[in-house]
Order: sequence, then structure tokens, then C-alpha cells
Amino acid sequence: MELGVPEGSAFAGKVDFSRKKSSNRLTGLSMALLGAVLWGVSGTAAQMLFHRYHFSAGWLVMVRMTASGILLLLGAAVQFGFRHTFLVWKSKGDVVGLLAFAVMGLLGVQYSYFASILHGNAAMATLLQYLGPVFISVYLAFRRRRLPGRFDTMAVFLAIVGTACLVTDGHWRGLTVPPVAIFWGLVSAITAAFYTVYPIRLLHRYGSGTVMGWGMLLGGVGMGLKTPPWDFTGIITLHSVLLVCFVVLFGTLIGFYLYLSSLKRISPSEAALVASGEPLSAAVVAMMLLHVRMGSVAWLGGACILLTVTLLAMRKSPNEEG
Repeated sequence: MELGVPEGSAFAGKVDFSRKKSSNRLTGLSMALLGAVLWGVSGTAAQMLFHRYHFSAGWLVMVRMTASGILLLLGAAVQFGFRHTFLVWKSKGDVVGLLAFAVMGLLGVQYSYFASILHGNAAMATLLQYLGPVFISVYLAFRRRRLPGRFDTMAVFLAIVGTACLVTDGHWRGLTVPPVAIFWGLVSAITAAFYTVYPIRLLHRYGSGTVMGWGMLLGGVGMGLKTPPWDFTGIITLHSVLLVCFVVLFGTLIGFYLYLSSLKRISPSEAALVASGEPLSAAVVAMMLLHVRMGSVAWLGGACILLTVTLLAMRKSPNEEG
């Protein structure tokens, strides 16, 4: 016998709301996971462009951000109208926030991540970027003026141990990757933490397409001041062109849009937890296509970093940040 709930009852309304909330959260988790996997695969595609076809990191960042920004803004204009797309420019405060998000967030994480891949490899760069939640935790502790709790302290410890294992692979007298690759990997973690926490108010006010579109376009233009489109070095083949298209469309346009859209449905800590699919996908594809090898100690370090993300996500409630 099936037990039903009276349609007009208050309890029925609560059940419908609960189902809607659960479905909304599941959608957000799925979006964050898919976006992260696309990032991971595009990181390996970028490594192929750098190491096989000798593309420069600055040029690829400029192209992927500018092209993605234009496409996102066109999509937002078609969906919401040109007036809504330019609405953000009417508020000086929001313009400043948008510029900060574009330069210190999107451009910062894009360039530093690719620079880490250029000097190292996609798997290592992606795992180092996953130290971002540790910096989010430290930032929240400073903002709330309280000492880190048990989960936070354990997470920081695991992050330090994991990073040491990852960059040495058990060879404690030296590093298995160049120091410059580690430096850019850590910078990408800090900037990833920034763009995860900072733009939530802008996203709710103007929408993911508009905020991401302007952020990408502004970041691409900023990168173009240092590396203009005509300052190109690399080998042009059908394969390299397809790799660039994949990085722009899937690794940037769709990946970032899905991840930032998920932040309207789930918390940054939950998004960071689910996005742990990125380093896994980057490592698997890099090993299959580029024959990148990671020793057992390096894998242990990667596991520690992913466990760090899990602990921090468990530490925070869904509505804790925002």
C-alpha cells in the first residue's frame, strides 16, 4: 500500500520544497564534477601543446580567455538581452569587483596553472592547485578571527605532508619537478581559492554567463597587453588546432561556466570536494597519452591533498560561506 501526502497540506509543501532543494543540490554537485573533469583533461591537452608543439603559456591563456569571454557574453546577451549583459558596468563597486575577479582570479589561476604545466606536468600542477581549499580555510579563520579547529589543523598538516611527498616522490634530497613549477602550482592554488570565494555576490546578482564572460574577456585583454595575438610561437597542425579548440571550448568555456554555476546551488567547500575529479582525470589522461609516471610516494602525496579537500568539505556546512 502506498502512503500518500494530502496535496494541500503544509507537510506536502515541505516535502516538495525538500525534494526541490535536494534536486538543486544534486544538479550543483554534478555541474562541479563535470566542470572539474573537463579542466583535468584540458590540462593534459595544454601539456601536449607546450611540450610537443612548443606553444607559449601566455598566448594560450590569452586566446582561451578572450574567445571564451566573447562566446559567454554573446550567449548571455541572447538569453537575457544586451541591457542585462552590460548592467554590471552601471555600478562602480561592482566594476571594481569584476576587475579584481578577472585579473586576480581568472587570469591569475589560468596563467599560473599553465605555467606550472609548462615547467612540470599536468598531473603535478593539478594536484598542487588542489591546495586551494587550505587557503580558503586559512582565509575564513582570519576573517572570523578565530583559531583553526581540529579539522582545519589536520587538513593543513595533511596538505604539507602531501605536497612534500608529491614534489619529491620520496627522494628527500631533491625535487622531482623544477622549483618554478612548484611555485606556479602554489600560486594557482591561491588564485583558485580567491576566484572560488570572491565572486559569489556578483554571480547571484548578474548570473554566471555575464560575470564569467566579462571576467574572461577582461582577463584575456589584460594578458594580451603582455602577449598579443600576433606574438605566436608554436607548430600549427590539425592536431594542435583541435587541442586549442578543446582547451577553449571544453576546458575553459564549459568547464568554468559549470563550476561557477554550481556555486549558486552548493557551497564553495562542497564544490571543492566534488571537483577532486580533476586531478584524477588529469593524472589518468597524462599517464595514458603522455606517459607521465608518478611513483608510489607521489601518489600518496596526491591522496593526502585529496583527503585534505574532503576534511575541509566535511568541516563546513552548506550555508557557511557566501
